Amino acid sequence: MLSRGDDYPIHQKPVPLADAGGERNFYDRYYFNGFSEDGGSYFAVALGVYPYLGVMDAHACVQREGVQRCVFASRALGGKRMDTRVGPIAIDIVEPLARLDVRIDAPELGLAGRLTFTGRTAPQEEPRFVWHDGPRTVLDLTRMTQLGRWQGALSVDGTDIVVDGWRATRDRSWGVRPIGARDAQPMLPAGQMQWFWLWGPTHFDDLVVHFHTNDDAHGNGWNRQCVLVPTDGGAPRHLSQPRVHIEYREGCRQLARASISGMLADGRRATLALECGEVIYMQGAGYNHPEWGHGSYHGEFAVHGETRDCRTLDPNDFAQIHLQSLTRATLAIAGEATRTGRGILEQMLLGPHAPSETI
Repeated sequence: MLSRGDDYPIHQKPVPLADAGGERNFYDRYYFNGFSEDGGSYFAVALGVYPYLGVMDAHACVQREGVQRCVFASRALGGKRMDTRVGPIAIDIVEPLARLDVRIDAPELGLAGRLTFTGRTAPQEEPRFVWHDGPRTVLDLTRMTQLGRWQGALSVDGTDIVVDGWRATRDRSWGVRPIGARDAQPMLPAGQMQWFWLWGPTHFDDLVVHFHTNDDAHGNGWNRQCVLVPTDGGAPRHLSQPRVHIEYREGCRQLARASISGMLADGRRATLALECGEVIYMQGAGYNHPEWGHGSYHGEFAVHGETRDCRTLDPNDFAQIHLQSLTRATLAIAGEATRTGRGILEQMLLGPHAPSETI
């Protein structure tokens, strides 16, 4: 089956691009977030393609004073991977790797917007994520992350919000990860689930920081990286073997602060310190949503809206395990003035993590 994509010189296999292959959990996703200078307004948009399942879906949410207004949409893919529009939510690639437009058109559900993302630097490719649960490959994916700025406007319940230079992050990922309905027959023997994920893209005036870690149960980072990328086009600077220290909020497993430290190639020490503020639960963008999770089937086309007050939710409920916090940041590099900035710290923590047990 041919599609519009076949007219572009981007083939990597001797089949049409619409060929879904044999991997049920293959996906291709866009994710964006942005927040105002004062941290009072935040939004996220996600759009995913699931070729084997024949589904494309999109999610958008805006959070103000702890309250999320959300719009979810799903449609049958029909082999049209390059039509990145799902009802009221659309993404347009204006300039690849540099500029993208996001549109939300659901005023009847309380959300509308026209937004343009412009990268402050080139995207950074993260080390490939490959994770096994016994003999089964659960993850095998590539991600790139890019920090930028937003211009445009949002409307929430009829109230217009000017978006002028808001801090922005986006990631693009593709490969294999659990999507859609759970397996009807789980793998045996069933072991204890363990997952420790932190992602901390951070903005400073003259550079951006890309940090993430996946830790095993012992606290070893099996996929960890911290990179400082100048906004003037200079070469990225990597922290060698970055070490992570975390502190939790009282009574729950949400982070209050984190610090990442390591050595630059010239031998100088650098430390990124993150202070966590407002919490945004990721179900608003479809992550782990019990009904509108990524790749879920809702027929030929469906749209859904909902509202949640994040400040009233139980932080220890499994439904809130995946979250982001707005952060205030400092970056200290030996021999340089201390920088201050803003960003987000995403976390998803499940099961044992030895360093946390000693806190």
